[in-house]
Amino acid sequence: MFNVKEFEKDDIDRVIAFECELREQEPDTYYWEPDETYRKQLEQSFEDERFNTALSFIAVEEDKVIGRIDASLISSRSDASCFSAYLDWICVLKSERHRKVAQALLNALREKCRDRGVGVLIALMANNDEAQSFYKSVENASMHDTGIWIDIQ
Repeated sequence: MFNVKEFEKDDIDRVIAFECELREQEPDTYYWEPDETYRKQLEQSFEDERFNTALSFIAVEEDKVIGRIDASLISSRSDASCFSAYLDWICVLKSERHRKVAQALLNALREKCRDRGVGVLIALMANNDEAQSFYKSVENASMHDTGIWIDIQ
């Protein structure tokens, strides 16, 4: 059985292994490699104050990461209560899907959000059938606007 825990700096090696396995299982889905630059960026993120609003969890089974979820509190003066969070990424190894790993990760994130005073978790949904099916099954959720990605150059 797997357990869900907060992603900590000591988990980086297992997270890198997870991301490598993701690319092996779904080579047409993930286009960048978790290389040494990425490893260094992950390590630095645990010391960088810009990541103080990051909320990250991993699902671990027998010392192996099988899923990950990442979100961030949204702090904007238009919402001075910091009532929202943005779900950036949720992913489970294809071989581990349908074991309710994604639901467990989402539940851990929801609990952390409640503890931090967050009332709304906002997500942009991946446009594939499996992701759409997952999001449609999320309890107490409704679909709203379409997202747009704007590059800052």
